[in-house]
Amino acid sequence: MTLITNLRIENADETSDVRIADGLFAAIDEHLEPQPGEEVIDAAGRLGLPPFIESHVHLDSALTSGQPRWNASGTLFEGIEVWSERKQSLTSDDVKKRVNAAVRQQAGFGIQYVRTHVDVTDPDLTALHALLELREELKGSVTLQIVAFPQEGIQSFPDGEGLMRRAAELGVDAIGAIPHFEFTREYSVESLNFACRLADEFGLLVDVHCDEIDDEASRGLETLATRALEMGLKDRVTASHTTAMHSYNNAYFVRLLRLLKNSGINFVSNPLVNTHLQARTDTYPKRRGVTRVKELTEAGINVSFGQDDIVDPWNPLGTGNLRDVVFNGLHVTQMMGKQQIDDSYRFITHNAARTLHLSEDEYGFAVGRPANFIILDAANWYEALSFAAPVLASFRAGRQIVAREPARTEILF
Repeated sequence: MTLITNLRIENADETSDVRIADGLFAAIDEHLEPQPGEEVIDAAGRLGLPPFIESHVHLDSALTSGQPRWNASGTLFEGIEVWSERKQSLTSDDVKKRVNAAVRQQAGFGIQYVRTHVDVTDPDLTALHALLELREELKGSVTLQIVAFPQEGIQSFPDGEGLMRRAAELGVDAIGAIPHFEFTREYSVESLNFACRLADEFGLLVDVHCDEIDDEASRGLETLATRALEMGLKDRVTASHTTAMHSYNNAYFVRLLRLLKNSGINFVSNPLVNTHLQARTDTYPKRRGVTRVKELTEAGINVSFGQDDIVDPWNPLGTGNLRDVVFNGLHVTQMMGKQQIDDSYRFITHNAARTLHLSEDEYGFAVGRPANFIILDAANWYEALSFAAPVLASFRAGRQIVAREPARTEILF
């Protein structure tokens, strides 16, 4: 058994003691007496949070930036071209080596759950086979949730539907789509219809790269939300990116918002990468290109944040640190009120748990739930966010999987 003392759980004013036994939270109270032989760890008033959740990333392309060439224009579409070239040289060992490195980097930043989109517009499904193997190998430390992602389209790619079906049969967790990249509006709509039907047939989740473009006429979202509502998929469905929403006229958005609320779908915003990729055709004024996080949140719609890319053709930087994503996201969405800042950790914890469709009894601080949590070197989230406080410890089912000593800085003047 392990006793964590003086832990400030989720910005609480007072500290709590947390007892872990058999991988579960056995007791949480203001004060717990140590039991004979029990390991005691003093958190010294530091912040305890549920583990961070990466709700949108592409691990199959991680750590490939500059291979075989750099994305000179910095656009989404050149990134797809570069990846299409790099994809030709994929091997299982190549994918596994890079993914293992990226996942361990993420773990160091407190991430224990990862939803990764894996490109299945590859007749051999090389990356998918590798990720399915890693999902099993890593499950004791990190939960991988795999989305079958048709990077080059479903209707616009040879045998696109067949490849998606093969991915579903192999055991992915979710079905994706990319309607704004399909050749025609008709293809766009049919790709969404197919993705939702396939997910419904196999009992899977849905996560669509939806309207990741600056074109306000890109309106795949209304189709996706309608299918989620009519088919009863509801919160099993996620719309990622939705950057065209940044350019929608307000009259259309107000009408759309009613459908979005009724549909029950989730949203994922990727503020770091979208501020980099979007508005590349603008001169000035230049759009920010991030979806309407503030308006969606205020409407009671679930929104989480993701990194999206880690040193790949779409983002030459990116560490996997979700603190950076939240910090940037608050700035570009102008959500800088004190309460908004205090609550922003939820974009990468509780909100993300809803996006991944985690059950209520498997996530968060509560007696009887798995003892999965992190400790940051700060007293609260405001301080952790402001000063980039590191994760000192990460526990998975009561087992410590990350350990870091507090940094010591001395100003010599």
